[in-house]
Amino acid sequence: MAEHYRVRVADDSTVFAAAHFITLDRDTCEPLHGHNFAVAVTVEGPLGENQYVVDFVALKGLVCELLAEMDHRVLLPAHHDQIQVELHAEEVEVRYPGRRWVFPRPECVLLPVANTTVELMARHLAQTLADRLSRILGHSQFEVEIEIQESPGWAAAYRLSGETYDRMA
Repeated sequence: MAEHYRVRVADDSTVFAAAHFITLDRDTCEPLHGHNFAVAVTVEGPLGENQYVVDFVALKGLVCELLAEMDHRVLLPAHHDQIQVELHAEEVEVRYPGRRWVFPRPECVLLPVANTTVELMARHLAQTLADRLSRILGHSQFEVEIEIQESPGWAAAYRLSGETYDRMA
């Protein structure tokens, strides 16, 4: 059996503040609201030639880079069947039956998800991090788990194995 090790990064630097709304039960849309999302990242895999799974400093740098892209932004779903997002030169117009929002374009992030739930945000972050990690490590023989806590005690996680990642690539 091959040895596997696990490293984890989660501290005050892996927190981002953002606004979002999700749809519930196909006919309800929450009001726009915000969270201080706390993110924990776990990478599991074999030891490399330097006798670690991944360098903590490099991992933390990648995670902070990803979170900075969403920090202090409005998070919007790109693949929702009822939320239409139109990108204009200076603004983003968002429509849901009976509702409309307009945001400054630089303050929005359009995520490749169907709903901006923490589950789907965790999957998006795990996939993006796995892509960047595989380039740094030169292999995809690792698993990445992202846990996002939107409020104390309310969290969701997504785990991506190297095998799953290889099928996606």
